Amino acid sequence: MLSKNNEKNSKARILSKYEDMFVCPVCSSFMKVVNLKSFICSKHHCFDIAKQGYVNLLPHPFKTKYDKQLFEARRMISQSGFFDPLLARISEIMMENLQSESKLIKILDAGCGEGSHLSQIQQRIMDQSQCNLLGIGIDISKEGIHMASRGTSGKAIWCVADLAKCPFVDQQFNFILNILSPSSYSEFHRMLADGGMVIKVIPESKYLQELRGIFYKQSDRTVYSNENTIELFNRNFDLVELQRIQYGVTMENKYIEQLVRMTPLSWGASEELKQQVLGKDKLEITCDFSVLLGKKMSARRTN
Repeated sequence: MLSKNNEKNSKARILSKYEDMFVCPVCSSFMKVVNLKSFICSKHHCFDIAKQGYVNLLPHPFKTKYDKQLFEARRMISQSGFFDPLLARISEIMMENLQSESKLIKILDAGCGEGSHLSQIQQRIMDQSQCNLLGIGIDISKEGIHMASRGTSGKAIWCVADLAKCPFVDQQFNFILNILSPSSYSEFHRMLADGGMVIKVIPESKYLQELRGIFYKQSDRTVYSNENTIELFNRNFDLVELQRIQYGVTMENKYIEQLVRMTPLSWGASEELKQQVLGKDKLEITCDFSVLLGKKMSARRTN
């Protein structure tokens, strides 16, 4: 087992190997890894590489409601297999759209949280193909990236970064994943390689309907629509396909608690209603997603 210092050095070497993908988030100049400790641009803006091996590329601290407890719950839910059918389908889509297995395939998970989705997708593809994959996960939450860098393996780079100003040069990524996360379509378009694909996952109307029905039974939040999200995606990319993925999961009590901690749906619910859910021995939960597959707009749509 690698010591913490060796683990940091190993991750810093991966960052160093692919440093030419990055630009400084302050001045947009190119960057270099120095002594496996710092990531420094040509104008001397310096970002330290954390002992866990990730790099914080936010020019200024940013507070979010996504805390350590939420990410721990999300990781436990992911490890339980809750997202497995969704991640299996995303992996299949990516393998179906690989243009070449001989070159390096670069995957950006934009809004990666604690890293479980990207790590599992990478592992699934590597198990079923000879692809040379590099995964890069970015999130604005330091807590999420800290956890991603500690608890994942494989060839991956983890960065605290702002989706609205991504620290990458143009046309870098074969795939951009955006799973249940906000988007920055102008940045996605800039970073996507020609022939690349954006894979965006959004909740559908029945996703977590059991929780929504308890938490918001006397309000209009029991009904969810993503029509505006799909319309916005279609204005920015050629929507080549939309796939609906539905399945049910039986949650044991220990996972019910983690599910409540994981989802922002619980933020507006009263303590009484949360306890109503937490007191159940089992709960049938509906998973319902749309997977939007987008490519750069063709000339006919951009003229």
